[in-house]
Amino acid sequence: MADREDKQPENVPGKFYVDSTCDACQVCITVAEDNFKMDDDEDHAYVYKQPENDEELEACKEAMDGCPNESIGDDGE
Repeated sequence: MADREDKQPENVPGKFYVDSTCDACQVCITVAEDNFKMDDDEDHAYVYKQPENDEELEACKEAMDGCPNESIGDDGE
């Protein structure tokens, strides 16, 4: 389960986030490319845009469910 106290600093504020357990597998980027990106060193992902419509929301939920390290969290904000 993702730790809201250990969020990657690049995450934009909002409901979804990636924490420091991310190992750069890129599942989230494949599933929700409109909302997740890799950092400049490509060693972890982060949320660069919170979902703005139902399609993006579902993609972010799918990315969270598919994350092998459970590094994606949902604050419910």
